[in-house]
Amino acid sequence: MALDISALPLAFLFTSPGPIFVKLGPITIRWYGLLIASAVLIGVTLSQYLAKRRSVNPDLLSDLSIWLVIGAIPAARLYYVLFEWPEYAQHPERIIAIWQGGIAIHGAILGGLLAALIFAKLKRISFWLLADLVAPSLILGQAIGRWGNFFNSEAFGAPTDFPWKLYIPPERRPPELVNFEYFHPTFLYESLWNLMVFALLMTLFFRGLRGKPRLKTGTLFMVYLLIYSLGRLWIEGLRTDSLMLGPLRIAQVVSLIGIILGLSGLAWLYIAKRRLPDVVSTSQE
Repeated sequence: MALDISALPLAFLFTSPGPIFVKLGPITIRWYGLLIASAVLIGVTLSQYLAKRRSVNPDLLSDLSIWLVIGAIPAARLYYVLFEWPEYAQHPERIIAIWQGGIAIHGAILGGLLAALIFAKLKRISFWLLADLVAPSLILGQAIGRWGNFFNSEAFGAPTDFPWKLYIPPERRPPELVNFEYFHPTFLYESLWNLMVFALLMTLFFRGLRGKPRLKTGTLFMVYLLIYSLGRLWIEGLRTDSLMLGPLRIAQVVSLIGIILGLSGLAWLYIAKRRLPDVVSTSQE
């Protein structure tokens, strides 16, 4: 990454070195794939550690991670392709070219949730307990994965003259913005926001272990859903390449739904003082 710092404080010019990490003969390793693989490995390790702290068999989280990858990555790609179908209909050979970018985190979340529900039912364990253990890993993985957008020069915001800005090469700019060079680094905004959510979830997790206050099962995932969606709602408004459904930005619509679900879930737990519906009967609070 080229990083030029001007005389002004907090003045950063980000310039991607390109999508390829290393090329060894016929083998090409891309930053996008490397970051996704790293996020998965770090996430599995973290969720296993959190499982131990909650007296849950860590091997269960290792098994779950396989289900999550199988459910999340294809769903993330399918979600993106469906909303960009006019383009992929003309180039169907690009549908499986996931290494070029083009996956949607909301699709990954939906696919992962479905996989986790099936897994919890088969293993007869609380879905919400698993969701709480995975939520910190999920948001940390999102923070890491956003840097894949940087290396691919994608998912950037509107043109800007802010001291912090992202250079986008002409071939990656929208046709109507080809004369602009610098754009909002929305990948950075979301990565930093996700790290903040990660810190909040980890703080709540360890406070919950000490009983200050004791967290009810499902709390961490509901907080993740609420706070992440709040950040994504405003960051998406800066993007130039949002997935659209008519005049609506799909990510903003889904984020609004996430905010409503997160608030409703927390109200159900702490105001109504009831447990969240689960796939199995559980005594977990």
